[in-house]
Amino acid sequence: MGLSERTFNKGEIIIREGDTGKSFFRLIDGKAGVYADYEKKEPFRLAMLEPGEFFGEMSILEEYPRSATVVAESKVTAVEIPGDEMNSFLAEDPGMILELMKHMAKRVQAMAADYDDAVNLLEQLRQSKKESNKSFFSKIKKHVNLYQANKNKISEPDTEKLRREFDEVLKVSKNVESYNSGMLIFKEGAAGKCMYIMYAGKVGLYSDYKGVSQNGLAVYEDVGFFGEMGLISGDERGATAVVEADGTLLEAVFQEDLESIFKTCPAKIDMILRHLSYRLRKLNSDFLVTCKEITETYGEA
Repeated sequence: MGLSERTFNKGEIIIREGDTGKSFFRLIDGKAGVYADYEKKEPFRLAMLEPGEFFGEMSILEEYPRSATVVAESKVTAVEIPGDEMNSFLAEDPGMILELMKHMAKRVQAMAADYDDAVNLLEQLRQSKKESNKSFFSKIKKHVNLYQANKNKISEPDTEKLRREFDEVLKVSKNVESYNSGMLIFKEGAAGKCMYIMYAGKVGLYSDYKGVSQNGLAVYEDVGFFGEMGLISGDERGATAVVEADGTLLEAVFQEDLESIFKTCPAKIDMILRHLSYRLRKLNSDFLVTCKEITETYGEA
């Protein structure tokens, strides 16, 4: 396997925004900063990476150009994993499957928190354009800057390719069950233990299902994934999942299944990882749309 341990000096660029990704990394020692527009006048730091974290995996999983620049903030040691050897890397240490999922889930949760923050800021700004509180201003500035740095990075997955992949994986999947309309898959507040792969049908996610403040949060149709945070972290379910079409085909995936699934059908693990990558990109897309509104609203204040 072509893994290599590499050392980078402080200030050295490890991966560059816009490049075609051919490998990803796991940070072993030191710290690395993730930047947008790093080589321009006003670079914006998006995150700080600590030992044990992966980076660069999204461009491998989804074959997109690098979305940010990663720079060594101190002397850094990292393991470089060629993209075409990701499965070999995971096969050698199957525990890395869950570690990589946890890393990506952590980023999804952080992005979701930023998105919620941006939505709340936009609402506050709409209600009081003359707000002069310094902390409020700095929060707006953060989101305006982030939008300006990332405004051209919104993209969507190839849905036809995704459908073909689901069809192929379904052929070798043994634990797929059929559900009828109205059946509950899990309830809001219940302990999460698994995620679900949907090969066909329709599933809705609701808060306060059948309560006075019932609210539809998401709808999954045809193919998709949901409930992954239950698999990864065991967190309480944040919504109730309800089947909305007869003959909906679902497969439950538990942590203890990951190694055996990888051995029998590595493409399924690849799909789950790509789903996490896409979910992160989608959150980023929604976040930037909100940041655009903040930019425009703030400019009118």
